[in-house]
Amino acid sequence: MLYAAVAARSFRRYSTYRTATLAGIFTNSVFGVIYSYAYLALWHQRPDAGGYDATDAVTYVWIGQALLMTVALWGGGTTDDLAERIRTGDVAIDLYRPVSLVGWYLAGDLGRAAYHVLTRGVAPTVFGLLLFSISLPGTPAAAAGFVVSLVLAVVTSFAIRFLVACTAFWLLDQTGMRMLSGVLAIFLSGMTLPLVIFPEPLRSIALALPWASYLQTPADIWLGHRAGAGIVSGLAVQVLWIAVLLGLCRLVLGAATRKVVVQGG
Repeated sequence: MLYAAVAARSFRRYSTYRTATLAGIFTNSVFGVIYSYAYLALWHQRPDAGGYDATDAVTYVWIGQALLMTVALWGGGTTDDLAERIRTGDVAIDLYRPVSLVGWYLAGDLGRAAYHVLTRGVAPTVFGLLLFSISLPGTPAAAAGFVVSLVLAVVTSFAIRFLVACTAFWLLDQTGMRMLSGVLAIFLSGMTLPLVIFPEPLRSIALALPWASYLQTPADIWLGHRAGAGIVSGLAVQVLWIAVLLGLCRLVLGAATRKVVVQGG
């Protein structure tokens, strides 16, 4: 199958950067330790902040470090390749190919994410297990729900990054929009602080936005704060945002295609 081949090729591509992967594992682990002690100090003062205990808080830190590159929270991945092809004009060739451009780049991004979760995801988590008392999913349903939520998180992130990359059709360069998107993602995903400890109404607003899919939703499933119907509702919100965002990707790409055709004509 074409898309499976694209994903496999992307996996192999990222697996060639072994030194960068090792450096990334080291960096994620160091920041995991720093954040863990910072969170422990915070939860020492507020032992039940956001409904988490200290173990939940430290576990949340290491889930975040594991998902940082997997979800491409700061941007990057195949969508950066798309933005560069838009800038150079090479995307015109892609638009004439008999294959979905969104599907092509999504398959590549899933291959990238698979590599990162097996390396920069697993290794820091093991490191966290050795240094701190962090919890694992308590039930098979939580473990399965986390895996599904993680895949949906990657797709949600991809859709947002694809939209950012497509701004290059009109802005010629995605740099500014990528920086803005990265700031929003860091704050609204829960990477800075868990969204559950935000004051209302900011908490409810942040949890309803697509960036919550990056970290907060998968983490809550892992930690058991979403169980049963809570897992289903969390996944349903992720699926809803994916449907909306991928629909926007196709609309924006259609508008960009018409722009390219008019300019080419």
